[in-house]
Amino acid sequence: MKVLGIDLGEARIGLAVSDDLGMLAHPLETIAVKQTDPIKRIQEVVTRDKITRIILGLPRNMDGTYGPAAEKTRAFAEKLKAAVPCEIQLWDERLTSVAAQRALHESGRNVKQSRPVIDQVAAQMILQGWLDSQAM
Repeated sequence: MKVLGIDLGEARIGLAVSDDLGMLAHPLETIAVKQTDPIKRIQEVVTRDKITRIILGLPRNMDGTYGPAAEKTRAFAEKLKAAVPCEIQLWDERLTSVAAQRALHESGRNVKQSRPVIDQVAAQMILQGWLDSQAM
């Protein structure tokens, strides 16, 4: 089972992929939305890596409610469903970007050094959370 994790953003989309055993998530790439069609790029990754499921981070407010960003994510999920042959599951992504920034800072990267990979790390955290929930 190979799973793709996605951290959806306005300017950048982070991708992470599971190992072949479905136990560990690894950062994969960042899609620059203004330079690359994200749906087309995700299609290519799904085909190349034989992805069987996509976990798409769903932003929620701290009180558990959904806002405009969640609606954009749901709309993106609908477009993606029409373009890929695998199941798409929405997954709570509260605080993953904050946790990703903290992890990169603790590893010695400043904000400028983190920018190219922070979305990948957030996607990795989303995917790892889902993978861990499946192991229980």
